[in-house]
Amino acid sequence: MLRIFKKILTTGVVTERFSLRSHAEHGNEDELEPLGIQIKQHIDRQFSGSLAIRAVDAGSCNGCELEIHALNNPFYDIERFGVHFVASPRHADVLLVTGPVSRHMQTALLRTYEATPNPKWVVAVGDCSACGGEFGVSYASCGAVSNVIPVDAVISGCPPTPLVLMQGLLGLMNIEK
Repeated sequence: MLRIFKKILTTGVVTERFSLRSHAEHGNEDELEPLGIQIKQHIDRQFSGSLAIRAVDAGSCNGCELEIHALNNPFYDIERFGVHFVASPRHADVLLVTGPVSRHMQTALLRTYEATPNPKWVVAVGDCSACGGEFGVSYASCGAVSNVIPVDAVISGCPPTPLVLMQGLLGLMNIEK
């Protein structure tokens, strides 16, 4: 055990330092807060203060999932704007579906869709879920999410950044259902 502590002390930090300046140079910091405030205003008006999202991986490469998970990190912290990720589709208002729908996930996606209470929104996240991507329709893939369940909005990108995901959610809330 002492050998491990000695190695930790002698090695030091080997990762890059995080800098808010680098994010500000890309405009993320300037766009994030106003976008979040707009999302919060829509959520307060349409959902009584809380929007519940269920993320469904229908067969993706996990690139989109990493960006979706980044929404919960301390930098983006989407929960402060009233957006919460839930474990059950029975508690969800929105389904975020990523990846082309594999044949093995088709039934699970249909069951998840049916278990989500009405009114519900379905968002296809990423290029693969929008059109099938590299996989298209084959013996192993149903292709786009819209081939299996109705889709209300598409957030493009491979993968879409957390800021683009937030803009897509705001665009979704502007759609009257």
